[in-house]
Amino acid sequence: MRKTAGAPEIRDVGFAEALGERYLAYALSTITARSLPDVRDGLKPVHRRLLYAMRELHLDPKAGYKKCARVVGDVIGKYHPHGDTAVYDTLVRLAQSFAVRYPLVDGQGNFGNVDGDNAAAMRYTEAKLTEVASLLLEGIDEDAVDFRTTYDGEAVEPLVLPANFPNLLANGAAGIAVGMATNIPPHNGDEIAAALLHLIRFPKATIPKLLELMPGPDFPSGGVIVEEPANLLEAYRTGRGSVRLRARWQVEDLGRGTYQVVVTEIPYQVPKARLIQKVADLLQAKKLPMLEDIHDESTENIRLVLEPRNRNVDPALLMESLFRQTDFEVRIGLNLNVLTAAGVPRVMSLREILQAFLDHRHEVLSRRSKFRLAKIEERLEILKGYLIVYLNLDKVIRIIRKEDEPKPVLMKTFKLSDLQAEAVLNMRLRALRKLEEKRIQEECDLLTKEQRTLKGLLKDKNKRWKMIADEIAEIRKRFSKKTPLGARRTTFETAPEDVDLTFETMIEKEPITVLCSEKGWIRAVKGHLEGENGVKYKEGDRPKFEVHAETTSKLLLFASNGRFYTLAADRLPRGRGHGEPVRLLVDLGNEDDIVALLVHQPGRKLLVVSSDGRGFIVEESSVVAQTRAGKQVLNLAEGASARVSAVVGGDHVAVVGTNRKLLIFPLDDLPEMGRGRGNILQRYQKGELSDARTFALEEGLSWRSGDRTRTETEIEDWIGKRGGAGRIVPKGFAKSNRFE
Repeated sequence: MRKTAGAPEIRDVGFAEALGERYLAYALSTITARSLPDVRDGLKPVHRRLLYAMRELHLDPKAGYKKCARVVGDVIGKYHPHGDTAVYDTLVRLAQSFAVRYPLVDGQGNFGNVDGDNAAAMRYTEAKLTEVASLLLEGIDEDAVDFRTTYDGEAVEPLVLPANFPNLLANGAAGIAVGMATNIPPHNGDEIAAALLHLIRFPKATIPKLLELMPGPDFPSGGVIVEEPANLLEAYRTGRGSVRLRARWQVEDLGRGTYQVVVTEIPYQVPKARLIQKVADLLQAKKLPMLEDIHDESTENIRLVLEPRNRNVDPALLMESLFRQTDFEVRIGLNLNVLTAAGVPRVMSLREILQAFLDHRHEVLSRRSKFRLAKIEERLEILKGYLIVYLNLDKVIRIIRKEDEPKPVLMKTFKLSDLQAEAVLNMRLRALRKLEEKRIQEECDLLTKEQRTLKGLLKDKNKRWKMIADEIAEIRKRFSKKTPLGARRTTFETAPEDVDLTFETMIEKEPITVLCSEKGWIRAVKGHLEGENGVKYKEGDRPKFEVHAETTSKLLLFASNGRFYTLAADRLPRGRGHGEPVRLLVDLGNEDDIVALLVHQPGRKLLVVSSDGRGFIVEESSVVAQTRAGKQVLNLAEGASARVSAVVGGDHVAVVGTNRKLLIFPLDDLPEMGRGRGNILQRYQKGELSDARTFALEEGLSWRSGDRTRTETEIEDWIGKRGGAGRIVPKGFAKSNRFE
C-alpha cells in the first residue's frame, strides 16, 4: 500500500491478530497494575499511591486529620487517573478494623460497619496514616526504592514502598485479574516476625517448621479455624488451598434446664445483616427445625442470640445445622499469587514469600546505608570548609567584601572545593557566632564514627542481616500478642467429624413403643410399654410387633416380597387410637405381609431367608431405603416368599422347616451379599422353611414355648452341612415351629 508524505502508515493486519495484541496488553495491565499485589510491600498500585499521597499531605499518625475528599482529589489528580469512587472505597477499606487486620488508615467518621452498610460520603469523613502505614513508608526519602514519573510527567511516585512491616501476609490481599486471581488471608504480625527471624537464622528452614511459628491465618473478625493441619501444610507448600472458618459461639444457661446460644464472632468478610437474613429465610422455609428464632443484640461487639426449639436440642447439633446451611461457616481460598520483584506473576510458597520480603529489606537497608554514607561524606566536606573559615575568619570576610566574585578567590586561597566554597558563601551572619572549632570537631568525630560503621555494614553481609533481624524483632515487640492490636483473634480447633444431620437428629428424643398389628395397622405410644398394658386393637385384629424405640429412630420393615422399607419413628401416628395402615406410609402391596419390624442399628448384620430355604447375610446399613418403594434385597423364586429377617449373633445357624426337621450348620457357610437369592440353607421334599436364627453354639439353642424359654445344649445330632434336610426337632420343641 502506498504511503504519502506526512500520512500515517497503514498496514494490513488480521482482525484476530490485532484483537489478540490489544487484549494481551489489557490483560498484562490488569495483572501488573491493578489486581495482583507486590510480594515486597503487599500493595497494589492504588494502595501504594494512596499511602504516598497521604504522606505528601503530611497526614502522619501524630498530625491532624484531613478530609477524605482532599486525599482522594490528590490521588486521582497526581497519581491514579481513575474514578474517585474506586479510590475512596480503597481508602475506606484500609480504615476498617473488621476488614483489615492491621489498618493502614486512621479514619474519623462513618467508615461503614460489619453489617455491610456503606461509609459516609468522602466530604464528611477524615483520615490520616496509622503507625503501620508509617512503617511501610519509612526511609522512602533515603533512596530506599526506585521512583518513576507519574502519568502526566509532573511528579514522581514510588515503584514499591520500603515496607518495614510484612504487610502482604499481615493484611492479605484479594484480586481477580485476566486468567488468574489472588487470595491471601491475613496473618498475625507477631507470628510472621517469628517466622522471619527463624528464616534469617536458618535459611533452609522447612515449611512445617515455619508453620509451627505461624500456624495459619488470623482474621480481623476472629472466628475458629477447623481445617486439618495436613491440608494447611499442603496449601502453604503449594501456594494453593483453602481454610475452613467457623463462627465462635458459646452456650448461656438461662436456668431451669433452658439455654441459648450466643455467637460472638462471625467469619471474615461475611456481612452480619445478610447472615441474619439468610437464617430468617431458612426459618420461614422450615429448614432449621432445631432453631426457634434469632436475635441481633450487637453493639460494638457482635452478639447474635439463637433460641433452640426446646431444651432437649443439642446445641452442638444446632450449630452444626447452621454451619452447613449458612455462612456461619465459610471456606476461604488461599492462593498465594503475587508479583515478584521482577514484576512477574507467580504462585509462591510460604517460605518463598517470607524470603522475598527479607531480600527486599536487605536491598532497602543497603540503599539507605549508601544514601546516608553519601550524605555524611558531603557533610564532612562542608565541615572541613567551616573549619578553614574559622581559622581564617577575618581574611574570609575581607575577601567576600572586596571581591566581585569571591568564590574562585576563596577556592584558590584556601584550597576549598566548590561545595565547601558554596557552603561558606551561603552562611548567614548569625551563623558565624556558632562557628566554633570544638563544636565543628565534635560533629566531625561523630560523623566519622558513623561513616566507619556504615562502611563496615556495607562490607559485612552478616552485619546487615543482624540489623534486619533487630528491626524485625522491634516490629515483633511493637505488635506483640500482648498488645490489643497484636493479640491473636482467630483460634484453631480440631476438624469436627461428620455429624449425622438427617431430620431424625433434629427432633426431640423421647422413648416410644411402636405397635404393629396382624393386619398392618401401626402406631407409636409414649414410653416403653411392657405387655398388653391397656393397648387395644381393632375388632378382629391382634398384636404382631411391639418394638421399643426412640422418636429419633429409623425402623426397618421387612416384607414377604423380599423388600426392606424404612420408617421414621417420629412420623408414625401417635396416641391411643388404632393408628394407620402401614400401607399408607410405604408402597406395600395388599398381597404382601410384614415379616419383621426392628429398630435400625448401623453396623449390625441380618440373616434374610425365603420360604424355599434360600438366604444370605446382609449389612443392615445397606438395606435402608430412601423412598416409599423400599429396597429389594432378597430375590424370590416363583411361588416363594420372604420368611425371616433376624439379627446375626453367634457362630451357627439353626433352620427349621414346616416338616418339623431341624438343621444346624456354621454361620461361615453362608455368604454375605447385598442382594440376591442366596444359598440353600435347608432342603425340603415336602413343606417349606418355617423359621431360622443364629446363635452361639456353646450357649445352646433356645426357643420359646408358651410363656417359657427353653435352652438345649446337647444338639450335636442336629449339626450338619448347609443344604441338608436335617432331623426331627428335639422333644419339647415349640408347636409353632418357630424359635420365638
